[in-house]
Amino acid sequence: HDIAWAASGGCASLRGAPPAEAVRVMVIHATAGSSTAGAVSVMKQGRASFHWIVPCKDEKEHGAYVWATCAERLAAWHVRRSCAHPDICAGATNLNRLSLGIEIVNRQDGSDFFSPWQIEATAEIVRYAAGKYPNLAHVVSHARLDPDRRTDPGHNFPWTEFKAMVLD
Repeated sequence: HDIAWAASGGCASLRGAPPAEAVRVMVIHATAGSSTAGAVSVMKQGRASFHWIVPCKDEKEHGAYVWATCAERLAAWHVRRSCAHPDICAGATNLNRLSLGIEIVNRQDGSDFFSPWQIEATAEIVRYAAGKYPNLAHVVSHARLDPDRRTDPGHNFPWTEFKAMVLD
């Protein structure tokens, strides 16, 4: 998705260390919107970025494509700099430098369930990253890192099945 790839350049920064050393966290997000185009518009506005977008079941790309939207060597802006969790990277802040972000298109309205393909595609990205980044130790929700402001990927995300897919 050329537009998505081009959009991330304005809202990403250097990690401070090579990705093979730096990447320790994978953050799972949901868009709270209904389209990949909506997620891309957030990047174009320079408000946030992420490494991958998984399209929703209502988009023609569903089942066929996951969009890479930010080079893995860069820190995408998907978690506020001040966010931290005591169990994640010893409570470090500025987790964008230590993480990769997956954005799953989902309205998060309680009635929009994640499709089996979205979960499998997300698990496949995590398996890929686990094979590439030796220090990857945490796979967490955005809500865990920013509980006062975020709920994503939301209560409809099937963590138990997702974990089984990642570990298979």
